[in-house]
Amino acid sequence: MFSGEYEHTIDEKGRLIIPADFRAELAEGAFITRGLDGCLSVYPPAVWEAKVEELSKLPDTRRNVRYLKRMLLAGLKCKLDKQGRILLPAPLREYAGIKSEVVIIGMDSRLEIWSKERWQEKVIATIESKSSEFAEQLAELGLL
Repeated sequence: MFSGEYEHTIDEKGRLIIPADFRAELAEGAFITRGLDGCLSVYPPAVWEAKVEELSKLPDTRRNVRYLKRMLLAGLKCKLDKQGRILLPAPLREYAGIKSEVVIIGMDSRLEIWSKERWQEKVIATIESKSSEFAEQLAELGLL
């Protein structure tokens, strides 16, 4: 299970250090793809395989399914190097608006990689402005 929030920077070659707390779960490799809301998602192999199996059951006759599959399945397999880094390809960095500073978020079965600027403007600002609304919804679901 992934959890936590970490700030890192991308080096000049587009490599990102994965926090030490996450490396064991990604030791066999990872799949990185476009995520929802403008971030990148990183999945361990077993989670990715289950996700692909779920996607394969969805009907390609539905336009939104095709677009979702294109978005997710255009990702790629990567391996951590000896320093615990992964390469973020330019097209994925562009999609996520990543230039140098990033925030890595543990999201249970996956990681999310955000441009620090986008994380603060989209996610943190929304959480802060709607925290009461979110709390009410969670209470209705019996989670608070």
